[in-house]
Amino acid sequence: MSDLFSNAAGEGDAGSAGQPLADRMRPATLDEFYGQEHLLGEGKPLRRAIEQGKAHSMVLWGPPGTGKTTLARLISRTTDAHFIGLSAVMAGVKDIRASVAEARQYKEMSGRSTVLFLDEVHRFNKSQQDAFLPFVEDGTLTFIGATTENPSFELNNALLSRARVYVLKSLDETALLEIVKQALDDKDRGLGAAITADDDALALIVLAADGDARRALNLLEIAADLAMDSEDHGVIHIAHAEEVAQGSHRRFDKRGEYFYEQISALHKSIRGSDPDASLYWLMRMLDGGCDPLYVARRMIRVASEDIGNADPRALRLCLDAWDVLKRLGSPEGELALAQAVVFLACAAKSNAVYKAAGLAAKDARDFGSLEVPMHLRNAPTKLMEELGYGSDYRYAHDEDDGVAYGEQYFPDDMPERTYYHPVARGLELKIGEKLAEIAKRNKSKKKQARDADDKQR
Repeated sequence: MSDLFSNAAGEGDAGSAGQPLADRMRPATLDEFYGQEHLLGEGKPLRRAIEQGKAHSMVLWGPPGTGKTTLARLISRTTDAHFIGLSAVMAGVKDIRASVAEARQYKEMSGRSTVLFLDEVHRFNKSQQDAFLPFVEDGTLTFIGATTENPSFELNNALLSRARVYVLKSLDETALLEIVKQALDDKDRGLGAAITADDDALALIVLAADGDARRALNLLEIAADLAMDSEDHGVIHIAHAEEVAQGSHRRFDKRGEYFYEQISALHKSIRGSDPDASLYWLMRMLDGGCDPLYVARRMIRVASEDIGNADPRALRLCLDAWDVLKRLGSPEGELALAQAVVFLACAAKSNAVYKAAGLAAKDARDFGSLEVPMHLRNAPTKLMEELGYGSDYRYAHDEDDGVAYGEQYFPDDMPERTYYHPVARGLELKIGEKLAEIAKRNKSKKKQARDADDKQR
């Protein structure tokens, strides 16, 4: 029967020597499964369901190499279900229909249920997801999806409502170390104790794996090949580990969840005035391959949104860092970016301009196209002057203090608004004092104008 991923529920047992080490070492039981104690620890609901042979539809969400595929196979094996595996990268609606037909045939022939495992389910569009939803509802299929992307953004609500979401976490160094040691010692599926490794070499391999068990085993296998060809036959030294770990990047998906999580962490660290955490997230992203120019653009946004007029130098410094990046590239440009990030984190904070712009934008939408008051209009022609354009306009530079106190600048049919409320920090402290004085004098001037009108009446 056709299968674009693998339909062998037992795959991962003792396999041929031609299989990659990571595939051979797939856990065959829950006891061999490292990590995810929050889901599979003793007494946890998912572990109890698996041990009792009760499968239910679910979405496994987590980083690469955390055991999503392995867990799906364990569930299928433990529940004695037929396993169909598809990759959303290659599969389509036609493959879903074939899987449904296969599940029905197995049900009729053996009475066994079927687990449909769909790897990278986020790659399926709405119509493709809808194609198998009815068969999940009627029990033909137990659906298990695996994704590295946030299901709330990538999956249909109808599908999410019928499947429980389990979040898998990156493996810590302790779990990864146990996994590579098991691969070294296992005589049936692993390296069979023919290879040994120095502790510092294993530690480097674990560090380079960055929470990914598959990557750890792949690096171990390559290091083992190097060790077999070396003079010190069969021993993985730190030099071997350094060679295989070279160029390894931390996890940073430029289009996915990790991208937005780390950008968010950087922004919030700056907003929280923590230069050290801000530098960490900046370097974390650059280490993962993020485009420095993207970060520079985001810093310009931060300078306006979170600092604003409390320290206008922030915006200029970010523009300068962007210019340095474009002119000099890496690493000089990245240092300029680090300088800007530290300045932003240490600068006085104000979101007064950000909030004011939002309020003004709302009024612009709500009040519609109100007429510009006649005294604020230009009168470049005699006709326009005769029609009253610009009449009674007060030129601020001719007024005391350079301010036309009491002048009306909003449309006639709109109440005056106060959008901008400077904070009592940085330069905005002085700005706030000046605006308060202007408001006081405006109020006095308008009262005088009203009193004068009352006397004329």
